[in-house]
Amino acid sequence: MKLDDLPSDIRSEILPQHTGRLIYRCLGCGREFGIEELIYVCSDCGQVLLIHDLNFERLTKIAGTVWRRIFDYRKLLNIPALKGIYRYHEFIGPVIPLDAVVYLGEGHTPVVEANSFLQEKVGLQFYFKNDGQNPSASFKDRGMASALSYINAMVKKGKVSDVLAICASTGDTSASAALYASYLAPHIKSAVLLPHKKVTPQQLSQPLGSGARVFEIPGVFDDCMKVVEALSEDYNVALLNSKNAWRILGQESYCYEIAQDFEYEVSNMVVVVPIGNAGNITAVMSGFLKFLEAGVINGLPKILGVQSEHANPVYRYYLEPDSKKRKFKPLTVKPSVAQAAMIGNPVSMPRVIHLVEKYNQLAGSQRVFFVEVTEQAIMDWEITANRNGHIACTHGGEALAGLVEANHRGITAQNDIAVIKSTAHALKFAEFQEMYFEQQFPPEFNIKPDSDLINAPVYVQPKDLEHLPAPGKPLAGDDFKVFVRRVSDEIAGLLDLKKR
Repeated sequence: MKLDDLPSDIRSEILPQHTGRLIYRCLGCGREFGIEELIYVCSDCGQVLLIHDLNFERLTKIAGTVWRRIFDYRKLLNIPALKGIYRYHEFIGPVIPLDAVVYLGEGHTPVVEANSFLQEKVGLQFYFKNDGQNPSASFKDRGMASALSYINAMVKKGKVSDVLAICASTGDTSASAALYASYLAPHIKSAVLLPHKKVTPQQLSQPLGSGARVFEIPGVFDDCMKVVEALSEDYNVALLNSKNAWRILGQESYCYEIAQDFEYEVSNMVVVVPIGNAGNITAVMSGFLKFLEAGVINGLPKILGVQSEHANPVYRYYLEPDSKKRKFKPLTVKPSVAQAAMIGNPVSMPRVIHLVEKYNQLAGSQRVFFVEVTEQAIMDWEITANRNGHIACTHGGEALAGLVEANHRGITAQNDIAVIKSTAHALKFAEFQEMYFEQQFPPEFNIKPDSDLINAPVYVQPKDLEHLPAPGKPLAGDDFKVFVRRVSDEIAGLLDLKKR
């Protein structure tokens, strides 16, 4: 639809007009910094930053009902810059000119309701939001579109040049960073650090295919992150991990989409997210708070953060009920099928602590919860979901297992509607399904495959067949007819089919 075809009373509001005044604000000491430089932590106290819009109050002057119409009509337009996460431009990046927006098809991923069998088994109405259907097959594209659009705007203004974008990754971040950086070549190049042998072959192939320099180092993600932090402190590079506050802004689009998908009625919802580096849950809380303040939504949904018992520092922190006695302790992770969440010292933890307190305070009661789940539950629920029409990755399985645990603990209510984040495409983690079906899990995972969930191909070759087809050597005539009949009869027997 063209802009001129929209109703006249809303037409002037459709193209973004808000001029934001964005600044970085330190979560430790409160110091503020301009956004003209690529910075990631406070130069005074070393704490992480969040981006604030000093002009945000202007957004609250527009009625929530008007914002809803703006977003809904933008959905009809064929303007690339507004087709992705920047449909919510005023809330994500109001200083980014539309001609600097990098759009590769990210955002607005489908929300798929679970079938009646699965909902009955879980005990709650729920949906999967398939963020694996983003361009690089993971939710990371939301934050990367934001970070790279910001860098692109800086390049266009002549503020930076010959940018080397760098990140540490368990797989998805590197794939996304390399993809988005390659779109802006030759102005931007990318390099990624991966823990050696801790990334699936599918994930490793992605940054290589996008032309990034890929470095594998000993250890786990936390070790890679420390190296990348050192590089960003000592050298002129653009850090693209969730320590980058622009990444958080882009990931807020996830909750804006949920609000729009459900007609902005979110008070009875439970939004379930797996926790890795904690940027995900940070963005979800921050986004819903912004929409509440602007009147786009009238209440806050429950937020459920889920961690495996093999990598659960955030869950452990919130086991202490008294906020004054809580003390965050990084931990050494164990192997997990939720590989991207295998992080013992999430860089966004200070943001989580800050936003959980604010979120619960504005809600008037506890609305943010944390649960842990077993590795066994992650795999069992992932496979169960995918046997019922979904394409959940292991992290989607982790989130679904968390919803089941929350339901058992009474965190959810009977009339709640849950939205589960499947962070990546199932094919990225297919090797874990393969290990499950072949019963080849190493003992450190503590996973014993359920025989009812195991599936494997059956080779069909009737023993009485004298002639078999082969590549380049097809059968013909009576030999082919005999082959077709015997193979079909054997398959019919295995399936217990009845003749017509």
